[in-house]
Amino acid sequence: MEAVVNTAEELVEIVLPGKVEPDGLEIRHGRVPAPGPGQVLVEMEATGVSCAEQQMRRGRYYDQPPFPFVPGYDLVGTVRATGAGVPADLTGARVAALVKVGAWASHVLVDAADAVPVPDGIDPSDAETLVLNGVTAWQMLHRRARVRAGQTVLVHGANGGVGSILVQLARAAGAHVIGTASARHHDALREQGVTPVDHRAGNVAARVRALAPGGVDAVFDHVGGPGVVDSWKLLAPGGTLVSYGTASTRDAEGSARWPVLKLLGRLWLWNALPNRRRACFFNVWAGRALSRNRFRARLRADLAAIFAALERGDVTPRIAARYPLADVAEALRLAESGTVAGKVLLNP
Repeated sequence: MEAVVNTAEELVEIVLPGKVEPDGLEIRHGRVPAPGPGQVLVEMEATGVSCAEQQMRRGRYYDQPPFPFVPGYDLVGTVRATGAGVPADLTGARVAALVKVGAWASHVLVDAADAVPVPDGIDPSDAETLVLNGVTAWQMLHRRARVRAGQTVLVHGANGGVGSILVQLARAAGAHVIGTASARHHDALREQGVTPVDHRAGNVAARVRALAPGGVDAVFDHVGGPGVVDSWKLLAPGGTLVSYGTASTRDAEGSARWPVLKLLGRLWLWNALPNRRRACFFNVWAGRALSRNRFRARLRADLAAIFAALERGDVTPRIAARYPLADVAEALRLAESGTVAGKVLLNP
């Protein structure tokens, strides 16, 4: 039996109408939708501001939909209604979901197969910090770089949403961690056992090389651009470069695809050379088009592992700030300022 949607509730969505400044985001009101076959209606409790939305606002995210659309990459919320073919007892369950767009809304339709249970006792805001960022960090560390105890890794942007989780997971795996961040974040990184390097002080590669003369076993680079060459050169034999973004071109003009294609070409060339190192570009959606069931199973397993790490104390959520959904412009400005540690959250 399908659950009934409360028609007294109102849908609130944040719309990105085009390439606008944060104040250009629009608030749209409407009726709460009913879930279709195989869907659940999730009442959003927490969503976040990621680098993806920052690039989408500029029209520079690689595969964003045409304007206008509702941004929001991931969310945590409670199932309020189920569609045909979905067990009705899922109603009332707290779930997490990766949706790429659409999460900046009070209510979101999600395929039931994409809704991952959130364990009891985990705060929804804490859980939200670990959906996109946590899965990205976990898969890059354990599925791509396969970091082991005793190895040394370099994490660029160690204070950011993904970086702050990466350094914690790497430390939990027994790795030595070097993290780049501005000086104001260094004390916090040292408390986590991370060796900080000021990325604004110049010649980052030379200072990392001084800390790891033989090179590092893995580099996690979200910046892209010319700096990725230094990341590659810092690898020890057998090391892995995991590139997962082109933040350096966020404010650039021209094609949004060209920086990504250029980066992919460079990584392909490096892998073709007989140099005992490897490079890869991480995309959290990789494999979904080929096997959706396999993708979903992997996502469910990895997110469960992240939640377990949170319950063990291996990971502490890093929440930079929380804003009501209606204050999304202010939240976006803060996230884009580059001054915060952790994730900026939106709550209803």
